[in-house]
Formats: sequence, structure tokens, C-alpha cells
Amino acid sequence: MRGGGVRARVIFLKPGELVVSAEPARITTLLGSCVAVTMYSARLRLGAVCHALLPACRRERPCCNGEAGRYVECAVKLMLKELNSRGVVTGEIEAKIFGGSDMFDPVEGHRNSVGMQNIEMAVKVLEQTGVRVQTRDLGGPRGRKIIFHTDTGEVFLKRLKKTEV
Repeated sequence: MRGGGVRARVIFLKPGELVVSAEPARITTLLGSCVAVTMYSARLRLGAVCHALLPACRRERPCCNGEAGRYVECAVKLMLKELNSRGVVTGEIEAKIFGGSDMFDPVEGHRNSVGMQNIEMAVKVLEQTGVRVQTRDLGGPRGRKIIFHTDTGEVFLKRLKKTEV
């Protein structure tokens, strides 16, 4: 980077992982039916992102352990808790949601695809917690590649061809 600026770490986010970072990072992930939720505080230049596989865990109380990143509900709540603990006010968070594709032909008799269930859960939990969604790119037949910048909140999106997933 020119001018002696801070160089961003580069992280590839795998399914089931989440990152909360005050350090500049460029986080890349590939999505099919999974959902990525990004959260950003412009005031603190603090970002968070998850790559969740399933809508919710089946526990009585949502998990907040090492598996939390696997589930949309748990991941969003854990990211929000982490951001709040670092001084972020919920009302200032800018959230973006990506993914939830129908990568395969729908199975007859099934109500909703996993991708659609993931989308519904992400929207529901963000609404319940009072986090405003600034941008969304959801559903459809194509996967996505996103690159999230934790220090600016920017997300670059590429829709993938079926052969790229």
C-alpha cells in the first residue's frame, strides 16, 4: 500500500467460520446455498462476517460455542454480541446479506430449499435484533464470491457460473 498505510490481512473464510476484526482485513468466501452476513461500524471501523451453512441449530438455547458459525441464527447473534462488547451500538451497524442460492434442482415436495431457509433466518434475526440491512444479493441459481473489507465495510461481489462453484 502506498504512503505507509496499514496492509490488510487476507483471509479465506471457510464454511462455518466467522471473523470479527478491528484490524484491516480482506476476507474472501465462496457461497452457494450458504449465507454470508457482514456487519460494519463506520464509527469504529470494525467489521464482522460469517459464512453460515444452515439456518439454526436444534438446541434449546442457540449455541455460542465453536459451532456458532455454522448456523445463521447463532452466527448473527454471536457477531452482534462481539461487536456490542467492543463498543458498537446496534443502531449504527450496517449489515449486508449474500448467498442462499438454489444450486440444485428443487426436490419435489420440499417446501423451501436450504438456501431459502438460510435467507429467511438471516432476515428474521437481523430484524429482531434491530440491525438494518443496507444491501442484499440473495437467492437465484448462481453461487457468489464476495470480498469483504473489515475496515471500510465494502463488499465486492461476483456472481459465479455453475462451473465456477
